[in-house]
Amino acid sequence: MRPGTTGSPQRGGPRQPSAAAAAAMAGAVDLAAVKARSEAAARAAEAPPPSSADVVIDVTEATFQSAVLDRSFQVPVLLDLWADWCEPCKQLSPILEKLATEGGGAWVLAKIDVEANPRLQQALQVQSIPTVFAVIGGQLVPGFQGAIPEAQAREFVKAVLDAGAQAGLSGAVPADGAVPADRAEPATADEAPEDPRFAAAEEALEAGQYDLAAQRYQAIIDAEPGNSEAKLALGQVTLLQRLESVDQGAVARADTSPDDVEAQLAAADLALAGNDVQGAFDRLLATVGRLAGDDRDRVRERLVEYFDLLGPDDPRVPAARRALARALF
Repeated sequence: MRPGTTGSPQRGGPRQPSAAAAAAMAGAVDLAAVKARSEAAARAAEAPPPSSADVVIDVTEATFQSAVLDRSFQVPVLLDLWADWCEPCKQLSPILEKLATEGGGAWVLAKIDVEANPRLQQALQVQSIPTVFAVIGGQLVPGFQGAIPEAQAREFVKAVLDAGAQAGLSGAVPADGAVPADRAEPATADEAPEDPRFAAAEEALEAGQYDLAAQRYQAIIDAEPGNSEAKLALGQVTLLQRLESVDQGAVARADTSPDDVEAQLAAADLALAGNDVQGAFDRLLATVGRLAGDDRDRVRERLVEYFDLLGPDDPRVPAARRALARALF
């Protein structure tokens, strides 16, 4: 069973992830779970980069994994969600297609017809169209809704490319179409096998045994303090542990009791799990400005945890870090 899915409960067996936990695993925190992200990155390393002829593509549910998630480990992918009946879509799509063509393979425009792919629209929680997202290294980054002028679209594309560069994406294929030397040979069976320590931790995670998964990821970190993959995985598991016991009434309590730290932290976790990253940031930034002492430190630490989960390539993180610094100093 893959992370973020549920199965039939067995008597005496491991507990299954809650709905909130599953949402966290499929939402903003990790569009693909740690294992799936590693597999996608490996497939991207084996595949040739996009050519200038592949910069605008139509994507379906069947091709989303390879055309969007896998490709996003090479270059940023912009998602353009549209429909034939949508007039603003007819204004925005030509602008994005023009910019993608100008980019020459530095990024890919993936067009999704929501009428033909309703499950993708639902999975991406799209309420209106046109809607644009970016996907960078398997991470979904919210963009904007509605038609915007070309100048604004260029600014958004530039920000996405900057974030992609910070994430170390490889970029466009050379003009002659040659595959770089480091990608000329496909992966072979002689490559190192999967780390059994991660396999054991992921097995516990897939079974919903979050405490055991956390222990196993922590053991990797204790042995290798610089292991960033284990640190990211441990942060995700920690969030899932909290979501298992979160009270769905926390949001209402937080809204009526601004100084209730526990309620504010729980409500922020729920917002993050529901893909409302900015809502989680705004809630805790407002809270940290009202508090002092240990309570203030707890809220600050939760925000820093969110920053680490999302990663420095997420364009929302730098702004939130600056807002936190202003609130604290």
